[in-house]
Amino acid sequence: MSNSSRDSAEGAGWGSAERGAYRALMPQHTEKLSWLSPRTLWTARNGMLASWFGDPTGRTRSRWVAQRAAAGAPADKVIRRADPDRFSFLVIGDTGEGDDPQYAVVPGLLKAGGDTRFAVLASDVIYPVGSADDYGTKFFRPYRDYQAPIYAIPGNHDWYEDLDGFMRVFCDDAPPLPPEPAPRPLTRARLRSLLWHRPRPRDGRHLDEARRLRPAPAQQADQPGPYWAVDAGPVRIVGIDTGLLGTLDAEQGAWLSEVSAGPRPKILVTGSPLYVDGEHRPCPIDGGGTVDDIVRDPAHHYVAAIGGDIHNYQRYPVDVDGRTVQYVVAGGGGAFTHATHTIPRVSVAGVTEDDFRSYPLRGDSLAFYSALYGRRLGLRRLFTLTEAEATAVIAERLGIRTGRAPGSDARVTRRTRLVAGLLGTALRPGRRKRLRLPVRKTYTQVFSPGSATYSPPFFKSFLRLDVSPEAVRLRCYAATGNRAQEEDPPVEDEVTIPLG
Repeated sequence: MSNSSRDSAEGAGWGSAERGAYRALMPQHTEKLSWLSPRTLWTARNGMLASWFGDPTGRTRSRWVAQRAAAGAPADKVIRRADPDRFSFLVIGDTGEGDDPQYAVVPGLLKAGGDTRFAVLASDVIYPVGSADDYGTKFFRPYRDYQAPIYAIPGNHDWYEDLDGFMRVFCDDAPPLPPEPAPRPLTRARLRSLLWHRPRPRDGRHLDEARRLRPAPAQQADQPGPYWAVDAGPVRIVGIDTGLLGTLDAEQGAWLSEVSAGPRPKILVTGSPLYVDGEHRPCPIDGGGTVDDIVRDPAHHYVAAIGGDIHNYQRYPVDVDGRTVQYVVAGGGGAFTHATHTIPRVSVAGVTEDDFRSYPLRGDSLAFYSALYGRRLGLRRLFTLTEAEATAVIAERLGIRTGRAPGSDARVTRRTRLVAGLLGTALRPGRRKRLRLPVRKTYTQVFSPGSATYSPPFFKSFLRLDVSPEAVRLRCYAATGNRAQEEDPPVEDEVTIPLG
């Protein structure tokens, strides 16, 4: 097994001279998606409109579910597979930007996951707005050589066109929903309707051509709607749709309670992680209760909750009444990398820094962002930190043992402290209070690196879960875009989850 980022800087992808072969999988011309573009921000406006004028996601979702039920989808929304008691599957989150970081995941995924029975895409299948026209280069092409079905749950970006493209691809080419009557004038709903972004009439005209990239019967997956459950071997995998604002409507909440009942061990896959960045985010359900209430109920037998949306890997082993539930963030499948160096020293629900795992490591995240902003601001000599400098200043500011030692020659200077502070590196709580610092404001929260991450290391990841009647072994594999990690994908984290 190759070195990981916890073993060495080379294992993290720093200093590699040879880029991977993933570019041969890409189309000749790729659109470079920029999240700084006013056009992109305007197209992706529905999330903001929902927060201002009310969220219509629950009603729209109910209409999709009713349409699928009328077409013959099972009422309980359970996909019953004929997998053996011992099998493996993949989880990949936040994939579809269609550029180098997404395609860089593919060679390692095929090598480490080519024998898996199916894959699950956890949130944000297509950026920026889930358009059906983007599925060719951002879904069918990158995964054309994966010879098993792919199920998916939508993320907020897939909802920016009312889930039209998602339903056409994953739900038996579901026809568009008929338009609803316009709301009455001079209401918040009317204002939202006037400003709402909707799919264009000709969207998806190339879908039939794109589908020919994954034509084999073994690659096909027909799911009953945007949320579902899969019975596979000894486990049930439950996928929920958290819509535009990270919540569940009452109808889906009632279904989740029903499908969670019984002694069968369960794994939740959600677009909104329940523990992330050192915080508990239990995910409210309209009408009362939370998703995490259901996960924690011992009668439901959940052993893990895996969420996308945040573009990195995190794991929190939480003790729930004497049993451990693994809460995982798994959004590193292709979109730009969210920082981990802004995560404060972990102390949540009994999980400490010694229990917590992340990828990229905080030092690698800080070095990645320092190089990014050095280029973007034209201040490379000031901003750019070596991975050793970044790791050293992380250890000092957080007072933690870093995942990889910084090296004896790494110095913490005024410059490294300045850059770390500007880029939002967290401080120990006591030190923040003494310095009277507000909640952290960072460059990394103002801009994303989406339009600038075109050279390795990308710090992408995917999960492989090996299921047996006794346990689930969960492994997080890294994809840097360098040939070394492409040919032998390193394992960045591994945990065995008992099912007894």
